Amino acid sequence: MEKRLLIALALAAIVILVSQKLFPAPLVPIKSSADSTALATAIDSVAGLRVTDSTRANTTSVNAVRVGDRSGMDTIAAKAETLSVVTPKATYHFSSVGAVPLGVVLNDYHIMPKASNRNVDLGRPHVPLLSYALLRGRDTLQLSNQRFTVDTNVTAGKTGIAFATDVQGAHVSIVYTFNSDGYLANVHGTLKGVDSTAVMLIKMHKGLPFVEADSTDDFRSLAYVAKPLHEDAHSIPFSKLDSLAPSVERDSLAWVASKNKYFLFALIATAPGKPFGAAVFTRGLHEPKTVGSADALILQPLTQNGEFAFDMYAGPQEWRRLHAMGRNLEHVNPYGSFLRPIVQPFATIVMQVVLWIHDRLKINYGWVLIIFGITIRILLWPLNQGAMRNSLKLQRIQPQLQEIQKKYKSNPEKLQSEMSKLYKDHGMSPFTPLAGCLPMLIPMPVLFALYFVFQNTIEFRGVSFLWLPDLSQRDPIFILPAIMGISMYVLSWISMRSAPPNPQAKTLQYIFPVMMVAFFWRLASGLNLYYAVQNLATLPQQWLIARERAKLADTPPGG
Repeated sequence: MEKRLLIALALAAIVILVSQKLFPAPLVPIKSSADSTALATAIDSVAGLRVTDSTRANTTSVNAVRVGDRSGMDTIAAKAETLSVVTPKATYHFSSVGAVPLGVVLNDYHIMPKASNRNVDLGRPHVPLLSYALLRGRDTLQLSNQRFTVDTNVTAGKTGIAFATDVQGAHVSIVYTFNSDGYLANVHGTLKGVDSTAVMLIKMHKGLPFVEADSTDDFRSLAYVAKPLHEDAHSIPFSKLDSLAPSVERDSLAWVASKNKYFLFALIATAPGKPFGAAVFTRGLHEPKTVGSADALILQPLTQNGEFAFDMYAGPQEWRRLHAMGRNLEHVNPYGSFLRPIVQPFATIVMQVVLWIHDRLKINYGWVLIIFGITIRILLWPLNQGAMRNSLKLQRIQPQLQEIQKKYKSNPEKLQSEMSKLYKDHGMSPFTPLAGCLPMLIPMPVLFALYFVFQNTIEFRGVSFLWLPDLSQRDPIFILPAIMGISMYVLSWISMRSAPPNPQAKTLQYIFPVMMVAFFWRLASGLNLYYAVQNLATLPQQWLIARERAKLADTPPGG
């Protein structure tokens, strides 16, 4: 049994590593479902199109809108007004040139480490979050360098801001209306004097900034995520993009999101606008793959009335909030790569259970993980007990099995018959060895789920517990990895007491704890905490089984 336990744990570690390193989510272009000739032409046109970035501008005041201080912003053709819209959860900064959001400052979240004392801003310096252009045939009308007038009295009492301008015979208006907390805004644009076959180009610039203490970890999380209308969301990591060969998603899309480790900027197609017709993702020219920036160009066909519309979410990746918004936005982190059909449901269940325990008991997330780990072990106790006892039975008949295998090695049919008879005589079946491995494998989906959950669960971000400053970061003094390694060694040592000599298991008894400590050394301390608790909670059961084995050691198989 101890050998199977070690093998099962080794496989768990290998699968976690290999699934992320060797099997990343493929960037497979989706077949076009658009039936519009204009849209098909637009997709081909924008594969090499780059909308010029509108630069940020000097700050001036506007009536009824509080002015924000965005230092370092430059002027373009004319001085732009930088305007701020303050909501309970976020402060938005807009430019009157391009009618675009420059950044979103989240009032409840600080850049890590906490000592920085600066709020998270989802905008990058000198780069707008969005810019707009209009594609008419093969001609592009840039809106990013157009100066808009601002109207703050068109939202019927709601928090919002409206922009309007006239350019090349077209009247363009863009209105942003914010919900109660401010994380979600509705964007509604109208273009009068424009052919309805025109396509709106919405560009998401560069991606989200680095705001975590471990910038390397944040860099690995940078990605765009696209959600086709009738398929699962899939991720497009920045590191996988090619500056010369853009990745093109040709299917109708429900939403497109830019993400880092814990925060999200998402555009969600909504009425009266049409679904996004396609999206083009590309890394900047001359940028090496180590540079964490990439652009997304999204196409939205205009309605017959010349309208486009989408919801704009800028905020934390809070599972409940995203789930409540619907449209599968909570799946913005497609966990597990090729293991996704198994891992994603478990990740959802784990997230719901952890949040439920936290809400019910009103305790620190560290205690939640301890309770969760012990509960899982208690629930599996009967199954583990049966498996361990089956393992004892197998050990007792091992000499007889070896004798039968040696005696009938040249007669497979007789060998199978005699083995089945031996199993039956001792109250077992030929499937007993497999049943002994099952309890080792059942906790694995939970462990996989926790591994992925800890990568993006903002509820753990900055949460201290005992000596741990942040459950989402590694243990700074590596106490938990050491406890995990020691407990794993003790488990192996107990399981080998009174067991038949096994040189391979004895070697693994020393090697495997070291391997696992090395693997978990820099992983989130919360994950280390859960795993260490699992090992410690297993010790009593392992000790009881070792006592049973000792009592049976001198008893003959038939006794």
